[in-house]
Amino acid sequence: MIELSPLDSLDRAVAASASSAARFVRRHPRSLTTTVVALLAGFAATAFGIAPLAPDAADLPRRLVVEAVQPADIDAQLEMLAEHELSLYRGDLTRRSDTADSLLRRLNADDAELAQFLRRDPTARKLLDGRPGKMVQVRTGSSGLVDELVARFPADGAQQFSTHFTRLRIDRVDGALRAHLEAAPLEPQVRLGSGTVNSSLFAATDESRIPDAIATQMVEMFSAEIDFHRELRKGDRFTVIYETLTADGEPITWGSGSEMTGRVLAAEFVNNGRTHSALWYADKAAGGKGAYFGFDGQSKRRAFLGSPLAFSRVTSAFGMRMHPMMQTWRAHQGVDYGAPLGTPVRSVGDGVVDLAGWQNGYGNVVQIRHSNDRATIYAHLSRIDVRKGQRIEQGALLGTVGATGWATGPHLHFEFKVGGQQQNPLAMAKASEALTIAPAAKAEFARMAAQTSTQLQAAASTAGRASFSE
Repeated sequence: MIELSPLDSLDRAVAASASSAARFVRRHPRSLTTTVVALLAGFAATAFGIAPLAPDAADLPRRLVVEAVQPADIDAQLEMLAEHELSLYRGDLTRRSDTADSLLRRLNADDAELAQFLRRDPTARKLLDGRPGKMVQVRTGSSGLVDELVARFPADGAQQFSTHFTRLRIDRVDGALRAHLEAAPLEPQVRLGSGTVNSSLFAATDESRIPDAIATQMVEMFSAEIDFHRELRKGDRFTVIYETLTADGEPITWGSGSEMTGRVLAAEFVNNGRTHSALWYADKAAGGKGAYFGFDGQSKRRAFLGSPLAFSRVTSAFGMRMHPMMQTWRAHQGVDYGAPLGTPVRSVGDGVVDLAGWQNGYGNVVQIRHSNDRATIYAHLSRIDVRKGQRIEQGALLGTVGATGWATGPHLHFEFKVGGQQQNPLAMAKASEALTIAPAAKAEFARMAAQTSTQLQAAASTAGRASFSE
């Protein structure tokens, strides 16, 4: 008979228990699961019951630790600060009355050498030549001398939808001043705006800080649906998504102080309770030429604009009238628009300049040849800005309103010819054909329209103006 030690007996008992447990798990898996869950629930209930017995954190003892902090030596800090090269920046806009000295004084730059350089260097002199309103920034060192001057302003001859600006940079290299000009691309920034008409559209856009050029584009977008001279109502609402152009991230302005703007990307106008919406869409497959379309895909642009002036009044319609100079009843073969001297005159459609010069009673006159044997005539201009043979697009500047030729005062005489015969310009504009979206581009347009609708809703919820980057 073999006698087992107590330790051996314990091992055998553990092994037997393990074997029994294994057999139980194999025979009763569900029973085991239920038992485990019950045990865990019991532990949870116990923990829940015990937790509230823990002391409140507010009753725990607190100890205040006070430690003296020895600051660094002040003299050492001043020495380190003196060794550090400081650069101070200051910016301003040039003024019409500025001289080199007055501009530098306003910029807190005491630099007689730079003032002399601005007066004598042909390139640096462009800072104060031409239109005021140039953005100027100087960087000065601890000596007070200017290390760098950068000016940004519209490029020479810049017009709406310009793509570049001029950057003038003056550097101090090895103690000598150097100036150079460069053309840099303008960067568009997308903005949202909204407003309500209380007196006039331009008063409402001014209140919402929306540039006048954008307001003018909105008028052009909806001119075929809304008569802004007669149908504008108090309480009419508008929302707009548009581009403003920036130079190195900063808004750039014309000499008048107005911001350079790009294109209206989308707009919604609620006139007398009726909503009109439009967005700019350019079909890449069709050469990238764009136009404004309603969200239903119907074009907002026809082959001809309703008027060669953005804002005007008809002073003499098409048909019989008493001639103001001949004092006899005669057929008036065009439409006269009353407008101040110098008001911009634009082409109502795409075409080629057939005539640009003086012609008897018309005075300074421009004639544009359009497709399908159609032509338009713009007479009594004070200035002509196109030349014969030049190809132009709808909305291009042709000249400005004047009183040249047989005219009793500043106005524009406008004619529309088909096959050489004068037709009523107002009727021809309404009857002109509209642009269409290619069938292959309709799916892309629908996606763009849905996204734009969401953005317009966001613009309508803003009280003034917001901006975001695409």
